[in-house]
Amino acid sequence: MSTVPLIRQKMPELDTVRGIAILSVLFYHGFFWSCGVNGLEGVPRLFVEMTRFGWLGVNLFFVLSGFLITGILVESKLRADYYRRFYIRRALRILPAFYAVLILLAMTPSQNNKYLFLSFFYLSNFAPLFAIPMTYTMFWSLAVEEHFYLVWPFVVRRLSLSWLMVWAIMIVLIVPGLRALAFGPQLPEGFSYYTWFVADGLATGSILALFIRKPEFSRKNLELLSGVAIVLATFLLAGGAPWGMLTRQRILGAALMLTASHFLFLGLIGLSLLAGTSRWRWLVNRPILQFFGNISYGLYLIHWLVFTWYDDMMKMFWPVAYPASGRFGLIILRFACVAGVATAVSYLSRRRYEEPFLRLKERFELGSHSTRVSGG
Repeated sequence: MSTVPLIRQKMPELDTVRGIAILSVLFYHGFFWSCGVNGLEGVPRLFVEMTRFGWLGVNLFFVLSGFLITGILVESKLRADYYRRFYIRRALRILPAFYAVLILLAMTPSQNNKYLFLSFFYLSNFAPLFAIPMTYTMFWSLAVEEHFYLVWPFVVRRLSLSWLMVWAIMIVLIVPGLRALAFGPQLPEGFSYYTWFVADGLATGSILALFIRKPEFSRKNLELLSGVAIVLATFLLAGGAPWGMLTRQRILGAALMLTASHFLFLGLIGLSLLAGTSRWRWLVNRPILQFFGNISYGLYLIHWLVFTWYDDMMKMFWPVAYPASGRFGLIILRFACVAGVATAVSYLSRRRYEEPFLRLKERFELGSHSTRVSGG
């Protein structure tokens, strides 16, 4: 039985989880989302198809964020500087890089100024309500997280752990119903980008954070919860596949595909915590994934802008190579160039631009049992 506490100031296994999440998104955008499978056959087609569900990396980030942020809030809820500390630390983590990218986008001709204006106030995911084109869709998930940061601290401050658990469970139960009700011509996938259609991912992570802080908690409890969550997710996804569980074009998948995925991610995070504090830590302490996990925020922000720059350069200087769709060699070349540049820019941003702000967070640090939030 391990004597290492699950909750530590630094949990490197969660950087591995972040690495999985950001690489899933990067491969999805670089292959299936932007190039598709038209014109591809055999192994190339299979490879691109394998990136089809990479968009769920965003939802993995949601579950992880719900887990970490809820833990931080619960452990600091009795502090006199509870709100001030939380919001200053969050601002130092997310605002510098976000607004730097927003400035770059403002100088990009293809961007919609109304959309950038909404994004400035973290309202980018509301753009469809105003019929405004989402010209840089990566911002929608950041808006969802910001809404979580604005609301959840007030809920945590006022409720006991038992009532917080009730609230989180209610969100997990209610949101799939909202997705089902919204399914139709206006929202054919029953999901869109609205906060109220994805809040259950954050709530799922919150449930895990609250579960491991129960007085009667034990590692066996977490093993059981993680196993049940993974089995339930597998049952829903595999058993519901013939009825449309794996596509949001049908109402079953629109309502429950994300729910099942969130259960899977809860199990993944739970098992990662268990392995990371045991003799199996080598399984979840993977340096390359931790590297990408460490730069995941900047990489998420910048990667699609680099894809855009690459495509513009190809159209201008090597038009025969654009578009890459249907030509696997060019798809691979495009991905390798963009991923390399985006990774380098994200690394330099983290080391030279973001970390000076992150060091200021130390003034608002918790005691020895603090947890580290996503990317910081």
